[in-house]
Amino acid sequence: MTITTKRQNSRLPSVRANVSRLISGFSLVELLIVVAVTSLSAAVTVPIYSTNITKAAQTEADVNLGSIRTELRIYYGNNNQYPIAESPALVIDAAWNDIGEGQLSGKYFDDAAYTYLSSEGVEFTIVCSTKDELGSNRVIDETGTLSWGNQ
Repeated sequence: MTITTKRQNSRLPSVRANVSRLISGFSLVELLIVVAVTSLSAAVTVPIYSTNITKAAQTEADVNLGSIRTELRIYYGNNNQYPIAESPALVIDAAWNDIGEGQLSGKYFDDAAYTYLSSEGVEFTIVCSTKDELGSNRVIDETGTLSWGNQ
């Protein structure tokens, strides 16, 4: 009986060693690899995401500016001049267009962001005023030229 007990006792330490190795968790090297991969993924994706947000805001502004410009071209076709606005005027519910409240509101800009300016009725400027989405105002003129400006 003593011989059997010694054999069982000699097996126990090796079983305990195997079990404790399985339960111990991740090694330091494995954790460092996971942290490095996660950090690299974040370093690559965050700038791409920020750039895409800026592009989406710019696209929203450009589409709305183009719609307003189309309304002005229709007005010009009927009246041979653009409506006169000596100081920046809101585009929404102006007499010269069919753009109603809420039609220019989007994810990044609301109706009040778009203003119109034409001092002589020959040329015009439409401005999309930004807060932080684009960094500076988006501007379109009668030729359809889109630019950045602080007008």
